[in-house]
Formats: sequence, structure tokens, C-alpha cells
Amino acid sequence: MSSYFLRTGPSTFEPTPHVGGAWQLDEQHIAPALGLLTHAVEAERGTALPISRLSFDILGVVPLEEVAVSVRVLRPGRTVELVEAELSHAGRAAVLLRAWLMAPRDTAALAGTGLPALPPPDALPAWDPTTVWPGGFIRSTELRRELDAPGRGRFWVRTDVALLDEPVSPLAAAAGLFDIANGMAVRADPRTVLFPNVDLTAHLVRTPEPGWLGFDTTVTFGPTGHGLTSSVLHDERGPFGTLAQSLTVRPM
Repeated sequence: MSSYFLRTGPSTFEPTPHVGGAWQLDEQHIAPALGLLTHAVEAERGTALPISRLSFDILGVVPLEEVAVSVRVLRPGRTVELVEAELSHAGRAAVLLRAWLMAPRDTAALAGTGLPALPPPDALPAWDPTTVWPGGFIRSTELRRELDAPGRGRFWVRTDVALLDEPVSPLAAAAGLFDIANGMAVRADPRTVLFPNVDLTAHLVRTPEPGWLGFDTTVTFGPTGHGLTSSVLHDERGPFGTLAQSLTVRPM
């Protein structure tokens, strides 16, 4: 099995061709970088306090070159922590993550949601995302998808490419796919309209299970160049969180 990143030092990582971006082929698709930052937080802080929120700010594009990752604790605690991680290239910050970590408690008797379940992966038709998007990252994924209309649909994604050439958690592996949401139920043809996201925030009520990752996604464009991609996140057990991405919409 190949990987998206190779470790080159205690805090440095080299992207493989599987990280190649969709908007520009000589840039990184940001999705694997988000998984890498999630892994860095878990590796630094351990998993005794599970992550309940991942909030990424994307400060700029990242070339297909070595990156560095750093982690610091902003708010330490025994039951709640706020941790910040930074991914940088050539000394320039490229992605910032702030993650809330919270101690687990037994609330199984209270568990429940009004969020609807997705059809299982085998109930949706296979779809080739390379018909819309180029790049090594998109080629590395397997999709099953159904659309109701432009900007509205459901899909499942998985990959046989590991996040890193070392063990990572199911959450880090899933976080490395979260950013695909913005391109799988497009409202407009990306050959005529640019709509990259400048952030991504995921709120989680439990850790996802390995395997297929599901998205119930709606894309909204406003009248003044701003957009929003909103998704409910699923594994094959059911919903486990939500995701939002702010878009800058730019007709060409």
C-alpha cells in the first residue's frame, strides 16, 4: 500500500504524487494535509482525550514539496484541551488547525440523532470523479454517488492509499478525506467557476469507523462571491458529525 505522505524527519513530511491537487496539478490537494495535522495532534497529545472538533484555516496553496508540522497546547486540561497545529512550507504557515479534545463519558443511554441515514455504499452507483477533477488525490479515491440536483447529493468515498507511512487513527485517516466534500456535488462546472474553500470545520460526536466515509452534502452560492459547502458525515454505522467549508466563488 502506498501513502499520501512519507516522514522525512521528526516533524517533516514529503508528499507523494497521490497528493497532487485538483485546482492546480503542481500544488497539493489540501485534503491529505488536514489528515496529517490531525495525526500530529493525536501523536503529540495521545488519544485519552478524543477530538470533538477540527477547525482548519487554509492560508494559501502548498506546492508538492516537503512540509513541516508543529503542535502546541493553547488550553491544557484533564477533561478539555484546546490544541493548535500548524503545517508550513519553507517557513511559511500554510494551514492552521485548532482542535478541541474532550474526555469521554458513558452516554450510551442518551445517544440518538434526528439526522437521516445515508443509503449504504452498495446502494449508490459507482462514479468516476476524474470526469470532473484531475490530480493524483482524486485518482486515489473510489466513489459511489447519487445527485438530486447541482449542489445537492450523497456520496461515499474510500481509498486504499494510507495517509502516512506509519500507523494512524481512523479519525486521522478520515480527516484526510474530509476536504473532498467541496468537489463531489458541484453546483457549477469548475472549468468555468472557481470555488476553493478557505477553511473546513468538522464537529464530531464520535470517532468514525474505518472503511467507507459518507457525505450528505449541499453546496450554496450567495450573490456576492461567497459560498458554503455543508455536509453530514457518516460511516457505515450512521451519522457521526457535520462539516462546513467557506468558499470563495469566482466566475472565470
